[in-house]
Amino acid sequence: MMEKFAVGMARDLPPGKRMIVTLKGRSIGIFNVAGTYYALKNACPHQGAPLCAGSVVGMTFPSLPSGPDDYLYGREGEILRCPWHGWEFDITNGKSIFNPHKYRVKTYEVTVEEEEPQIETYPVTVDAGRIIVSLM
Repeated sequence: MMEKFAVGMARDLPPGKRMIVTLKGRSIGIFNVAGTYYALKNACPHQGAPLCAGSVVGMTFPSLPSGPDDYLYGREGEILRCPWHGWEFDITNGKSIFNPHKYRVKTYEVTVEEEEPQIETYPVTVDAGRIIVSLM
């Protein structure tokens, strides 16, 4: 059975931001990429660097219909670069950019659940069979 942990409020992690938490002894980075939340193990598979403290960037793509020296920049905010050696990983799936079939970072499921509404409550006592509500 999968354990769930509340780590904060969605409003406190706006798009482009991250938080690093420790859950059951595991350091995990949580990222908001354009309104979608992702969680990655905070350890680079290369040498164990604190991966989630690295730069969040985009990447260049060769422009297929153009010449060989033309590149397009895209996926801004979706690529995580290791702070030690520059290895890059896709935040959305944990796969490495240079060799996605061999290297990846552990990912975790993230959901946003509606906040329970705040209900005003009052102390209640029972006195000789009568129910008494005390307003303060």
